[in-house]
Amino acid sequence: MFGMDTMTLNKIAGAVLGTGLLVMGLNILSDAVYHAEKPEEAAINIEVAESDSTEAAKEEAPAVSLATLMASADASKGQAVFKACQACHTGEEGGANKVGPNLYGIVGAQKAHLDNYAYSDALKAMHDQQWTFENLNEFIRNPKGYVKGSKMAYGGLKDDAKRADLLAYLRTLSANPAPLPTE
Repeated sequence: MFGMDTMTLNKIAGAVLGTGLLVMGLNILSDAVYHAEKPEEAAINIEVAESDSTEAAKEEAPAVSLATLMASADASKGQAVFKACQACHTGEEGGANKVGPNLYGIVGAQKAHLDNYAYSDALKAMHDQQWTFENLNEFIRNPKGYVKGSKMAYGGLKDDAKRADLLAYLRTLSANPAPLPTE
């Protein structure tokens, strides 16, 4: 085909496979020779606070309201945050779906509203609800925590200010932007 006969191709494939087997064999041999025993007792014990107390501390801390965050949010900064979202989403009117749905007009839209996107069953079950600023904020903060069974693989955006900037940008992706949340 490219001037190589099958014998040459077999030699190349054999060399690649042989090298792989040699590397695996050396790895197994080195694990046997240089096996490190785990100590019976840790040299340093690190105490970690219980997760319940961490959650309680979060609940006790006075949080800034979403309305306050949105009042100072910057849509241009949110557009920069959205660049990471573009790996899975589009934001232009009539834009194609990617791994995730097109987000044009998402603020105020019904959940699982696009007919041409295969939403998770968990999100389909929420179809009678709207994407408000508040629940978009919670979803973006922790997608799997907000929608148990969500297909969204993103771990969440924990920074409140960046989330508010992103929400401000998502608001601009509409012919009729939704009014900002109030106290």
